Amino acid sequence: MDQKQPLHSFWPPISDGYGDIGRLLISCPDRPGIVAAVSRFLFEQEANIIDSDQHSTDPTGGIFFMRVEFQLSGLEQRGPALERAFSQIAATFEMAWRLAYAGRVKRLAIFVSKAEHALFELLWHRRAGDLRAEIAMVLSNHPDLEQTVATWGIPFHYVPVDKSRKEEAERKQLALMEGKVDLVVLARYMQIITPGFIKHYPNRIINIHHSFLPAFVGADPYARAYERGVKLIGATAHYVTEELDAGPIIEQDVERVDHRKEVEDLRRIGRYVERTVLTRAVTWHVEDRVLVHGNKTIVFI
Repeated sequence: MDQKQPLHSFWPPISDGYGDIGRLLISCPDRPGIVAAVSRFLFEQEANIIDSDQHSTDPTGGIFFMRVEFQLSGLEQRGPALERAFSQIAATFEMAWRLAYAGRVKRLAIFVSKAEHALFELLWHRRAGDLRAEIAMVLSNHPDLEQTVATWGIPFHYVPVDKSRKEEAERKQLALMEGKVDLVVLARYMQIITPGFIKHYPNRIINIHHSFLPAFVGADPYARAYERGVKLIGATAHYVTEELDAGPIIEQDVERVDHRKEVEDLRRIGRYVERTVLTRAVTWHVEDRVLVHGNKTIVFI
């Protein structure tokens, strides 16, 4: 390999073979016959069920959730007719549902500030083929990572954010993403997103932050956690809603620490947990494994 060749020359193509794969995601009041009706419908359409998961909050009056993945030849062409036909079953069972087409690769916009760890993890997972998504662009309120992102061959957009003119900056960001982005990932983007921005991507903005909240709000939480002698370092990935850091949680994880760890050790461990938790959440989203129910999620993994 020519060491002078830029990294972006070696982006692997996203694996094909998904063009005939569909995913039905369903939630509805629980009652007998739901699985049978869905399975019978797919059988009658000559679809082959590859994978199926379901969960009920209560079999007597709860909410039923289902994710079923199937193969159907010519799905892209047959999809609209399939959806029209399934809508009759959906009405019978009062379903909230959608059909996801696995062959349609989701496009990501990654928002960053100055920290690079969460961004790098996503880039490497895409590079390794573990994240089946296109990283369409990186947007930042600081120029610090522009040259780094350029080496990966990904468009970088520097959009400074003035607190008194935040909505103006968001209009620029939305214009850059229009028609090009399916999911927004806040990879340590140190700005609060306004409700006007959120409404463009409902349940399609994923944020990552440390799990010290609400104990250590604000600047330098790791120093204050060290002073309190915390024993767990964690991170939370969630969908962004109008209520700050209170959207539906997709994934969390922790690492145990002890009195031997210094402040910088806590920060390093925190970076590790943040980047792994965020990548899991993004991967599950692009694989259509997450169903949102109120302020909770059902994640079929």
